[in-house]
Amino acid sequence: MIETTDQPGFGPPQHRHEIETEVFHVLQGRYLFEVDGVQTIVSEGETIVANQGTTHRFVNVDDQPSRLLVLITPGWDAASFFGELRDVMANGLPDARVLKAFGDKWSIDFVGPPLTSPVELASAPLDV
Repeated sequence: MIETTDQPGFGPPQHRHEIETEVFHVLQGRYLFEVDGVQTIVSEGETIVANQGTTHRFVNVDDQPSRLLVLITPGWDAASFFGELRDVMANGLPDARVLKAFGDKWSIDFVGPPLTSPVELASAPLDV
């Protein structure tokens, strides 16, 4: 289990895990999640699941940093993964070959870009 703090507009590239399921619980703020093509606004106190094999991505649509509690099951060395991912993404979205090599090491397929966060979405009603 990890806790993340994400800046407005931040989100990972679209990806899928060959082995893991991820359970995301929003501790603070609002996110737009996309799981297998279905987009959902998830707000403080709400939870969403990306089951093993589903494509998913998210973006912080709040105007402040937002926080997630993420349960990854089965568990793996999240500290090493996110440390390496930070290095891979240090200058923005890396070359596709670099991202594929990183994903292959961790059994993750990166299949698309991050979600974008339109300004009007940040103020959209919760039932979007």
